[in-house]
Amino acid sequence: MQETPQDGQSDGGGETAEAKHSWWRRLSGGLKRSSTALTAISDLVTKRMLDEATIEEIHDALVRADLGIGTADRIADTLSKGRHNAAITPDEVKEVVAAEVEKALAQVAQPLVIDTTKKPFVILVAGVNGSGKTTTIGKLAAKFRAEGRSVMLAAGDTFRAAAIEQLKIWATRSGTDFIAREAGADAAGLAFDAVRTAKERGIDILLIDTAGRLQNRTELMEELEKIVRVIKKVDASAPHTVLLVLDATVGQNALSQAEIFQKVVGVTGLVMTKLDGTARGGILVALAAKFALPVHYVGVGESIDDLAPFSAHDFARAIAGLEA
Repeated sequence: MQETPQDGQSDGGGETAEAKHSWWRRLSGGLKRSSTALTAISDLVTKRMLDEATIEEIHDALVRADLGIGTADRIADTLSKGRHNAAITPDEVKEVVAAEVEKALAQVAQPLVIDTTKKPFVILVAGVNGSGKTTTIGKLAAKFRAEGRSVMLAAGDTFRAAAIEQLKIWATRSGTDFIAREAGADAAGLAFDAVRTAKERGIDILLIDTAGRLQNRTELMEELEKIVRVIKKVDASAPHTVLLVLDATVGQNALSQAEIFQKVVGVTGLVMTKLDGTARGGILVALAAKFALPVHYVGVGESIDDLAPFSAHDFARAIAGLEA
């Protein structure tokens, strides 16, 4: 089902203490399935001493939760130090998990910085079909508009009429400029026109949607490369940011997506969506360990307020099932 803006949503403006608490509720609620998947670890230590067999089972559970072998190794090592054959409480285990996850994610938790000397600041958004690309673009547009920036949306997913219409709805609701061609038109040509038009209008930020490309379809990835080449004909420094939108529910497949898109289009940052629908939120830890790409935003739902800047601390506490 297509996600579309909902009437009565927040405009994504300044954050109050109440707004932060509201976001924490959504994040912890969204990651509940992931934290529940890690509950098995707490159960392991409830009636057992922390012997080698228990630590091995904990390690296996962490790997199954998609945290990655490296992070699982570090957590297991931390648990075993000074506690071998000793009792440990479930909350102590959760604290160790949260601390190690936060440590793994701290370096990649980076805000998306808009260089105001670039006008327009061009953001190319890529990802496979169903990842939430178009919806993410709409939410970002609303946030940028709430900050007082002028924004243009370019419907570069010319293969799907529904995607063009969906982006047009977001543009109308958020008060942004919009540029599109008919379905089936050349996407690279649309991108060229979008950058040129945004430059002529003095637009602050240009967000370009792209068709969902399966990372194993060579010809489609080549089309994405072409879009980048054409954009550079108008502005050699663009695109200034290449966002890869990843669906958390795909688990380990997110690793192969990130690898291929990074090689083809030079991904500069990640947005992780659908953390509310998966017990595999730990994949973000594995992504950080393998690629060290900045994680700018995470999404836990359909409304504008359900996309927020990524916080390593909040994510780690939520995934471990702890309070903020």
